[in-house]
Amino acid sequence: MGSLFRSEAMCLAQLFLQSGTAYECLSALGEKGLVQFRDLNQNVSSFQRKFVGEVKRCEELERILAYLVQEINRADIPLPEGETSPPAPPLKQVLEMQEQLQKLEVELREVTKNKEKLRKNLLELIEYTHMLRVTKTFLKRNVEFEPTYEEFPPLENDSLLDYSCMQRLGAKLGFVSGLINQGKVEAFEKMLWRVCKGYTIVTYAELDEPLEDPETGEVIKWYVFLISFWGEQIGHKVKKICDCYHCHVYPYPNTAEERKEIQEGLNTRIQDLYTVLHKTEDYLRQVLCKAAESVYSHVIQVKKMKAIYHMLNMCSFDVTNKCLIAEVWCPEADLHELRRALEEGSVRWLGPDGRLELLDPQKERE
Repeated sequence: MGSLFRSEAMCLAQLFLQSGTAYECLSALGEKGLVQFRDLNQNVSSFQRKFVGEVKRCEELERILAYLVQEINRADIPLPEGETSPPAPPLKQVLEMQEQLQKLEVELREVTKNKEKLRKNLLELIEYTHMLRVTKTFLKRNVEFEPTYEEFPPLENDSLLDYSCMQRLGAKLGFVSGLINQGKVEAFEKMLWRVCKGYTIVTYAELDEPLEDPETGEVIKWYVFLISFWGEQIGHKVKKICDCYHCHVYPYPNTAEERKEIQEGLNTRIQDLYTVLHKTEDYLRQVLCKAAESVYSHVIQVKKMKAIYHMLNMCSFDVTNKCLIAEVWCPEADLHELRRALEEGSVRWLGPDGRLELLDPQKERE
């Protein structure tokens, strides 16, 4: 008998396992926790062992399960943990479990992608409505010009631009409007002045409340801007500068009727997106709740299955390649339990499927 200060008497055992029942036998041994395996393939690389493909399959299942756990935690869904530790899945159930997990992953990724796309579109439409509301106060109708043009309120006397002169030269008045991060406003205005040589008028207004960035999801303080320019060349430069500063540019209506029509269309689309987004989130939560019921047991099963294949990689094959040979250290007092575990894991009792043979610990393996 072993004690606190002296270990138990150990023996070196050799196991002969048929290839068809080796997985089940090692699964039963693992549940007992009786033996320690010796590596009989120390000179073989990890990538050249017999069951390396099965180990990679287990790692792929671990990746899928880690993704499921991440999504479940992100949705604040409680993850129940079973009180008992389930055994490794039988081989006939491994492929079925793999197909189910892969199908679930594909479905979750598609639903999550659609949800993020809907949310991004919704945030962009909300930004557009704020831009239309704020820029409405920038410009006023001027009946002296053509019906399709609008202009800024009267400029100061020292302005570099003359509206009447530009129209006599045939230059077309254009607008670029959108939102820009608060911290980039000063540099953005300086760049416009240097590149466009003063042939632009920029008007800013700070939004009352910060908005979420559709690209990053970060809540940011935004400024609404409206740039008036003359000529297509200046317009191309303005748009390139907006792209460089990651501005969110939206089409600007030329008339009040067009503005009203766009605003009504935006309100309708926003309501529709809210409805679709809520339904998508409800469906996603249902799928995650169902996955949370079994994800804990699947994680334990995959870990045990991977451990079994690691132990099988430590075994060697006989000359016929139909029988696996393993060497294990086991307490002498547990030899009976070791035989019972082999019996449970084999289709037949030790006879043709597996047998155990004791070796002399001092004798080197032939």
